[in-house]
Amino acid sequence: MQRRLLAPRYWPAWAGIALLRLLALLPYAWLLGIGGFLGGVLRLVAPRFVRVARRNLELCFPELDAEARARLLDRHFASLGIALLEVPLAWWSSPERLARLAQVEGREHLEAARARGSGVILLTAHFTTMELAGRVLASVTPVGFLYRPTSNEVLAYALGRFRTAYGGHPIPRDDIRAFIGALRNRECVWYAPDQSYRKKGAEMVRLFGIPAATNTLTSRLARMTGAPVLPYFLQRLPGTQGYRAVIHPPLENFPSDDAVADTERFNHLIEAQVRLVPEQYLWIHRRFKGLTEDYPDYYAPEAPRRA
Repeated sequence: MQRRLLAPRYWPAWAGIALLRLLALLPYAWLLGIGGFLGGVLRLVAPRFVRVARRNLELCFPELDAEARARLLDRHFASLGIALLEVPLAWWSSPERLARLAQVEGREHLEAARARGSGVILLTAHFTTMELAGRVLASVTPVGFLYRPTSNEVLAYALGRFRTAYGGHPIPRDDIRAFIGALRNRECVWYAPDQSYRKKGAEMVRLFGIPAATNTLTSRLARMTGAPVLPYFLQRLPGTQGYRAVIHPPLENFPSDDAVADTERFNHLIEAQVRLVPEQYLWIHRRFKGLTEDYPDYYAPEAPRRA
């Protein structure tokens, strides 16, 4: 660590990290309770997030009535608050505590894929449990993970140190050469390509039946490197039961000759996981964007209704 990070202007950031470290000592039930309370506070002070999440729920669950979606919205913000408290849980839990909290299914699929002698793509999506999902996966195998660099130097230091303490190693999100290099070096890479994407290689791919700007790189990466693609999801179980992580078998006949079809195939897996734990998907993200100006703006004040 560089000594300049100890300068007074960084003290508030260090105080926040120290608070997280203290919270990691609390019983799991307490973390859930405090996290749920924080989620309620976030719902009150972040109206923009509320509007985006409400709109996404309207788009993806038209079969629910307004009252049911309102209850789901409340549960989602509670899940967001709990996600904040899962950060210290992921960073500082001992391997023994983690093993008590999280059950991992499908290790044999990963072991068989690694035995092929190639890299492995572990494909996931942005659920509120994502920070802990990475730590659980790193307890099973050394894994590279894509990350978005942050301008906060103290936070960047903390993320770099604590996310790598138990077997993870970072790959900058836009460094595709490093991603490909890791796969060709027979490493496992954890990858979440499900958020709105409008750069080179983006295509309109359906999610919950709605076309949205989407990254289709997974299909090309698998073709270039020969890496099998294994979906991986972690869900928070009811009450204090902890977590269930599932490593699925490799996708068969993947990649195909159609990157859009390959991506939509994974989107169907996301939809299935979302329906298991709908409050745990990251609904505050503006997912349904288009690639052209004539695409409907679903997040405008007078947004079009879903047909």
